[in-house]
Amino acid sequence: MTFILALYILAAAGLFIYGTNCYVMVGLFLRRHKAERAKASALIEAGQVIFETPETLPHVTTQIPLYNEANVVERVIRACVAMDYPADKHQIQILDDSTDETCDIVDALARELQIAGHDIEVVRRTDRIGYKAGALRVGMDICKGEYISIFDADFVPPVDFLRKLVPALKSDDKIAFVQARWGHLNSQKSLLTRAQTIGIDGHFMIEQCARGYNKLFLNFNGTAGLWRKAAIYDGGNWQDDTLTEDMDLSYRCQLAGWTAGYFPDVVVPAELPESYTAFKSQQFRWAKGSVQTALKIMPRVMRSDASLFAKVQAFLHMTHYCIHPLMALMAILALPVLLSTNITLSAWQFMPFALAILIAMTGPSALYCVSQFSQGRSKGWSLLHLPGLVCIGVGIALSNTRAVFEAFAGITSPFVRTPKSGDKKKTYRTKANWFPALELLMAAYCAFSFAHYLQAGKYIIGPFLLIYTLGFLIIGTRSLLEQFDSGARFFARQPQPVKV
Repeated sequence: MTFILALYILAAAGLFIYGTNCYVMVGLFLRRHKAERAKASALIEAGQVIFETPETLPHVTTQIPLYNEANVVERVIRACVAMDYPADKHQIQILDDSTDETCDIVDALARELQIAGHDIEVVRRTDRIGYKAGALRVGMDICKGEYISIFDADFVPPVDFLRKLVPALKSDDKIAFVQARWGHLNSQKSLLTRAQTIGIDGHFMIEQCARGYNKLFLNFNGTAGLWRKAAIYDGGNWQDDTLTEDMDLSYRCQLAGWTAGYFPDVVVPAELPESYTAFKSQQFRWAKGSVQTALKIMPRVMRSDASLFAKVQAFLHMTHYCIHPLMALMAILALPVLLSTNITLSAWQFMPFALAILIAMTGPSALYCVSQFSQGRSKGWSLLHLPGLVCIGVGIALSNTRAVFEAFAGITSPFVRTPKSGDKKKTYRTKANWFPALELLMAAYCAFSFAHYLQAGKYIIGPFLLIYTLGFLIIGTRSLLEQFDSGARFFARQPQPVKV
């Protein structure tokens, strides 16, 4: 039983480290945010002079990687075409791996815009080798641009996107890429989208700013950024041996001597997943891909001449999703620890342990609070949905634990696209699985453990088990209902046999 207790304490220590680092990120953000934000605005404003002589502007290619995006493809293409940049210096490259009616929409729209004078190329492959990374690699070899902007299908770039970010790359020939902040098109749709909004804002407003301002390793987020073509080649091009080709390439480029920039005031709105199944699928891909990247890249980071602090932050960054196995482990071991140990501590002896748990659990929430208020006082109202984010974040622990274990085991899996709603031309059915049943079973187990802790008068750990119970219950129930609903709609559309 000593082993179980030691494992429980080890998991708690791991969560403490990741939780404490949230406060580090907040500190790094606050100490330089005003100065760096002003510097970025000044750079963008000063850089507008290059647009006075359009003939000297660099050629830019905008790449739009697609796979069955009938609901959003027209929106993103029209937004990219509308960006304020000379038409003769701006190529739109649609990397279309679709197998459905998305192809017809793309072809019709491309013909229309070509007639209107836009430089648009549709690139199709005979296979999906390498998925998104493979498509980007093919596009790289035939694109015209010196700079390359990339937008996933659910993003809507603002008109001035290139006017703001091209000067940033022009100002320093050692910058590999500049990343913009993600905004939200449907943040008020549901509890799920409101919770995601807080979570994504925390990453983009605090963590990415902290890394960018303090010269730490910064990752490209797969979309809404502008790359230097030479840096992509120098970093080893797009590679498909991880599910997060964006993080992989951005780290490789910085290890090769390039730098990266982040501009939080350049905001590109995007559509958040509206179903729990789609959200879990997206998180699974990010969790597995980031750990795959850590296994691939971390040895090179450790051998690099980066500072020890930068190396520690790179490790915590790439392994961040390991918090989910730690959370799942604590949920599973809570009851055995209670039943198998008889340790009596005074209030003063227990205080350090309770404080460590409090820091671990409140660190992310503190980061989210700062991220909302840093965007304006009115954003603070969104924090009313913070409890929902906490429960949802806990509820995906089992799914993401599976993702992390698969990454460590070297199990490969396809790049699963996240379904988008857009204008609802088509309902994309997500693949059913047995995981919701396991999540509901975990919810029942945590409720049982919670009851035992209350009965034993353990009021410090008990509330956390209640959060676990609610989280697994929400995720499991909603996922199961979505699978039944998706299946019912699928079979309802099937043609009925004709009686003769």
